[in-house]
Amino acid sequence: MATQIRNGQKIVFIGDSITDCGRRDSQRPLGAGYVKLFADLMIIREPAKRITIINKGIGGDNVVGLRNRWMDDVLRNRPDWLSIKIGINDLHGHLFAGSKELAPQPYEAAYREIMERTRQALPKCRILLIDPFYISCDTAPNSRRKQVLDSMPDYLSIVDRLSRTFKTRHIKTHELFGRLLKCYEPDTFCAEPVHPNPTGHLVIAEAIYEALS
Repeated sequence: MATQIRNGQKIVFIGDSITDCGRRDSQRPLGAGYVKLFADLMIIREPAKRITIINKGIGGDNVVGLRNRWMDDVLRNRPDWLSIKIGINDLHGHLFAGSKELAPQPYEAAYREIMERTRQALPKCRILLIDPFYISCDTAPNSRRKQVLDSMPDYLSIVDRLSRTFKTRHIKTHELFGRLLKCYEPDTFCAEPVHPNPTGHLVIAEAIYEALS
């Protein structure tokens, strides 16, 4: 099934290092991750369409960083479609660095603000929210990875709530990888839990294609 993106439309992807994936190298403006793979899927599955794809991921970013650059990186580009994937750096910053502005409640407030600004400035823009994820099966007591997994539902519930409130499309990537981990080891999809390898990025790209169909 083809995506609902129409010929001539524009889609902006914004997020952290998983979205960035080297896109700030002038030789590969889409990066080498799921954004590039999504572009490749569009080429081979819908060759008659000519769309504009913009990658605005920045490694290490969190929702506060997104809010600070929202005008330049999103609103001024006036996309027809917008994909947002943010949250793992917020969780890490709150859990391990004690950053209060990245705790669940302020995370939700900042995320809600950028959603409201988008709806006001671009009422026809169709939005896709992508959950933060953590690719690990670690259950060892007091391990750092288990702490992240235990904290993840607080952030996932926020994205789900915002998706429902603003009536967006929504990819539950943490759940998706969780299902895959019942059949494969984590290193099938990543070298460490945060950053996917090419297979992990393909999982995300395919999920995006399906979500936009």
